[in-house]
Amino acid sequence: MIGELDLVVLKRDLPDARLAVGDVGTVVLIHRQGMGYEVEFTTLSGDTVAVVTLDASDVRPIEEREIVHARAVS
Repeated sequence: MIGELDLVVLKRDLPDARLAVGDVGTVVLIHRQGMGYEVEFTTLSGDTVAVVTLDASDVRPIEEREIVHARAVS
């Protein structure tokens, strides 16, 4: 189960929030016993890009042996 402060990977694009599939965020709040999450996405320098409420199906836990890929946020 995904817990608070866990890193998660976004599974769908959220253009209104300037987020893309594969972006990594931090769970800051769990809704309805894990049916949804409040997730903060930040730049590598720590600036918040977006805080969004997502269904559990919109994110997945990070997996062992994954590597983070950097991209510029417009």
